[in-house]
Amino acid sequence: MPKIHPTAIVHPEAELGPDVEIGPYSVIGARVVIGEGTRLLSHVVVHGPTVLGRGNVVYPFAVLGTEAQHKKRGELATATRLSIGDENEIRESVTIHQSSKSAETRVGSFNLLMAGCHVAHDATVGDHVTIANAVQLAGHAVVRDYATFGGLAGVAQFVEVGESAFVAAGAMCEANVPPFVIVQGDRARVRALNKVGLRRRGVPEASITALERAFRAIFSGKRTRAEALASLDTTDPFVRALGEALSR
Repeated sequence: MPKIHPTAIVHPEAELGPDVEIGPYSVIGARVVIGEGTRLLSHVVVHGPTVLGRGNVVYPFAVLGTEAQHKKRGELATATRLSIGDENEIRESVTIHQSSKSAETRVGSFNLLMAGCHVAHDATVGDHVTIANAVQLAGHAVVRDYATFGGLAGVAQFVEVGESAFVAAGAMCEANVPPFVIVQGDRARVRALNKVGLRRRGVPEASITALERAFRAIFSGKRTRAEALASLDTTDPFVRALGEALSR
């Protein structure tokens, strides 16, 4: 059975799974679905339609599923929603908005969203992503699996951050971030291969070595980008993924 604090307000149309905990002064709206074992510690607001999966922990003053911050109100879709996967840790004052024109705003599973970060309308966040304090993801941004952000970084609308990329603190990303690299600065530029992140992910050393060769050819060599990509040995799957991302 769900455990609901007496001061919490839960709409009768909300669906709560087994062992869900709704802490003090939390407000759960209509068309909200919360999966088994998810805990809302206190002062959490969730608007529907929003789906929260299993085993999430949401900290005080997080606000999930409110309408998109969008001036063109008349153009917003009627079937907007927010979908959040399993076993995420959503810290204090995080805000995640519903979609505007697309099917959903989506946050995957096993992510850590630290205090004060924002995921805007229609954004997509993959799995195993770490987003540090006060990071801002604009509308329609895409963050692939295993990406990591330092505090106060920003991602512009429609920009994609590749898998296992590291966006340094304060970086401002107005162009796509390739997978497996470190970017830093305003405006963010590729600085190095994210070897630490790759090893933490468990990527084989042989693949890291192959990525180092590819990185030097693409970002440090004298060839054009097209020539460097054409010369890559794509036998390694990680090198192949890097080449495909840069060819799009």
